[in-house]
Amino acid sequence: MISPVLAQVKVVRPPAADGKGRVGAATAVTVGEDETVLPGHYPGFPIFPGVCVIECVRLSAVAAPPPGAESLALAEVESTRFLSPVFPGDELTVELTWSAAAEGWKCTAKVATVRAVAAQARLRFTTGKES
Repeated sequence: MISPVLAQVKVVRPPAADGKGRVGAATAVTVGEDETVLPGHYPGFPIFPGVCVIECVRLSAVAAPPPGAESLALAEVESTRFLSPVFPGDELTVELTWSAAAEGWKCTAKVATVRAVAAQARLRFTTGKES
């Protein structure tokens, strides 16, 4: 899959089980001023689009999968909530919580900047071809 997001994901806390059937991980993603989506969103006042924030969650999930699920494919964005804007130069901290689901994995994510929580999302993944 080709991503519209140029930023690279850095795993800052590798996936680890919490003993309650969940797996936690954390990544960092820096939104560069060279992101191709910024010039049109919005001219003179660039804001990183919400769909790109969710793409950062997907990229983070693929970079920090739960043990035994190294090849994940996004099946569904179950819910999203955007809470504050993301600007060029922001570093996103993506906190992932994985739980096993009937046909794969559910990933709950909290995305934050130094200012505030920017978004919350819940994604569902299947195992198979990498997304």
